[in-house]
Amino acid sequence: MKRTTAITLFAGLFVCSLFAADPVSRRDAARLQAKLDRITKGSPAGGKAPATTAITETEVNSYLQFELSDRIPEGVTEPWVSILEEGRLAGKATVDLARVGKSRKSGGMLDPFNFLTGSLPLAVNGVLKTKNGIANFAVESASISSVPVPVWMLQEIVSYYSKSEAAPNGVAIDKPFALPNGIREIRTARGQATVVQ
Repeated sequence: MKRTTAITLFAGLFVCSLFAADPVSRRDAARLQAKLDRITKGSPAGGKAPATTAITETEVNSYLQFELSDRIPEGVTEPWVSILEEGRLAGKATVDLARVGKSRKSGGMLDPFNFLTGSLPLAVNGVLKTKNGIANFAVESASISSVPVPVWMLQEIVSYYSKSEAAPNGVAIDKPFALPNGIREIRTARGQATVVQ
């Protein structure tokens, strides 16, 4: 599966909190890779019922640890995603905020990033809405070391760690994005997401 496709599929999932009870495993990572390979092939031929693929929370977190660990930006560690009901997602990661602060041009005395040094736990909660092949992630709350922070601070962090040649300013968390490979929607229940093509 292409890196951009994997990143798109997990874009809504990666920015989010709560630890699951199930441990991660290479077997679950391999199971998700096989499912992603099927998803990458696209939707079924015309006239057939939509294809659905169930993905568990344990598979997602196993995949993050064993398959994507070398592609996660340096400065981001211990990512974990929780899949909840009705599109709700929660996730956390430890993030080196000193890197973000150093990259900012404003850097005035009152810049809150001046007071955030080293690697700290970042948690995000929100809702992933998908319809007709378009997805949007709405942030409901974000916190650093359990202290609530505004969405603009989260955006600064996401922008810094998601910069690439294709996206020099990084990813805008409030911007809708197209789902790849003919995916029409993603439904969630506690501990599981279902991809519909």
